[in-house]
Amino acid sequence: MKKSDILVICLVILCLAPFFLFDTVYQFYNDWNHANPISMAFLKFAILATFGEMLGMRVKTGHYWSKGFGIVPRMVVWGLLGMWIAAAMGIFRIGVPAFLDSFTVFDGIKEAMSGGFTGMKLLGAFFISLMMNTSFAPVFMTMHKITDTHIGRHGGKFSALTHMLPMGEIISGLNWEVQWGFVFKKTIPFFWIPAHTITFLLPQDMQVLFAALCSVALGLFLSIAAVKSKAVAK
Repeated sequence: MKKSDILVICLVILCLAPFFLFDTVYQFYNDWNHANPISMAFLKFAILATFGEMLGMRVKTGHYWSKGFGIVPRMVVWGLLGMWIAAAMGIFRIGVPAFLDSFTVFDGIKEAMSGGFTGMKLLGAFFISLMMNTSFAPVFMTMHKITDTHIGRHGGKFSALTHMLPMGEIISGLNWEVQWGFVFKKTIPFFWIPAHTITFLLPQDMQVLFAALCSVALGLFLSIAAVKSKAVAK
C-alpha cells in the first residue's frame, strides 16, 4: 500500500465521519436531499463518480491522478450526467410499475413498491432495473464515453467544457467491439441490472445515493474496458 492510498483512506474517513458523529449534519443532508433532489444528484455524482474514475486510474496506472485527467471537467460532466440519471430513475420508478399494473398477472406492483419488502416488490424492482438498463443505460454509457474522450482530447483542461462536442467524429472513432462486447454485453446484465434491482428496493431518498456509489464501480469497469481496448488495438 502506497502513502497515497493511506491518504485517500484517511480523507474518505474524514469526509464520512461527520455524518455518523453528528446528528445535525446527517439531518441537514436528509432535509436538503428531500428538498433539492436534482442538485444533490449533481453533487453526489460529481464527487463519487469522479472518485470512482480516480480509483480506476489507480488500478490501471498505480496513480490516482495524472496530467490531463481533468478533475474539474470530469466533476462537472458527472454532475450533469447525475442529474440526467436521477430524472431517468424517477421516470422509470413511476412509469414501469404503472405499466405493469395494467397486466392482471402483475397487478399490485405499484402498491408493493411503496411498501416493505415482498416478492412483488422484488419483481417490480427487477423490472424497473431491466427496463432502465436495456433502454436508458446504453445511451448514458455511450454519452459518458463521448464526454470522457472529449475531455481527454483537451488534455483535461477547463476548455473542454467551453467547446462543442464533435459528436459524429467521436462516435465513429469509438471502439464498439469493447463498448458492446464488454460495457454493454457484460456489465449491464451481470452488474447493473442486479445492482439497480437493489437500488429500487431501497427507500426513495437513498436510491440516487446508492446509484452514485455504484458509479464508483463504473470507474473501475471503464478502466478495465480501456485496458481491453488497448489490447484489442495491438
